Amino acid sequence: MSLAHLTLDQWRAVDLPTAHRFARQAADRVRGRVISVAPTEHLAGPLHRVRIERDGREFALIPGGTVSLGFDLDGWQPTPEQAADYARSQEQGFGHDPDLRAHLAQVLSPRRRVTLETVLMAVEDEELTEAPADMPAVLAARGLRMPSSDEWEHACGAGADTLFRWGDHCPLDRIPYGDRTGPQNELNAFGLRIAHDTYSAELTSDTTAVHGGDGGESVCGAYGNLLAWLPLATANRNPSMADFVYGPDGADAEDFTTRPVLTL
Repeated sequence: MSLAHLTLDQWRAVDLPTAHRFARQAADRVRGRVISVAPTEHLAGPLHRVRIERDGREFALIPGGTVSLGFDLDGWQPTPEQAADYARSQEQGFGHDPDLRAHLAQVLSPRRRVTLETVLMAVEDEELTEAPADMPAVLAARGLRMPSSDEWEHACGAGADTLFRWGDHCPLDRIPYGDRTGPQNELNAFGLRIAHDTYSAELTSDTTAVHGGDGGESVCGAYGNLLAWLPLATANRNPSMADFVYGPDGADAEDFTTRPVLTL
């Protein structure tokens, strides 16, 4: 079984000694060291979290293969509470469409199948040090690259087909910003600190997408509770935020981040 072509399904089936062996192989390829290999539970089954350190930065192993991404709106129905919360936002003039599902269709990526290679992805995102267009060269000088949007989405959801990486529901009695008890505060299945703060706005190699947050737009705009949580949805690509970042007013934006990738 090739490390670079290790699939998520294969990874879910390995035992702890095999997980340690793959972790050592990955660390050797990038001249790093294994920090931890820890079993966890995900999607009602076992999964191993691998953390590798290189040059003072921690990376998680993200197995790939042919995976499903995007959100299936045809198979999803909002709860009465979600619909009511969105209706209140609509009354205040927020949201793209009176129908919540139609709103989501404009901000979430569609359901699809893609094939990805196994990579190491930074546990934490990092702030841009140059304009977005210049960041690929900056990262390449360090032996890194930006993730693709598909890689980011897969790394965030870890095979889950739910609206958020933790499920289809979010606390509607509060917004995520400043909340220390909500599900967004937990590391995801691969051990990434991802989609946890709407003030985050992660860039990838796809200039039409911003992931993991909206730079605080929904919070500052008082859009409503559900709309404040939606920037954390796994498949949310925040197209309006992407238009700003890569437009004339966002070229020198300092409030955006990216999540470096080490190719195996």
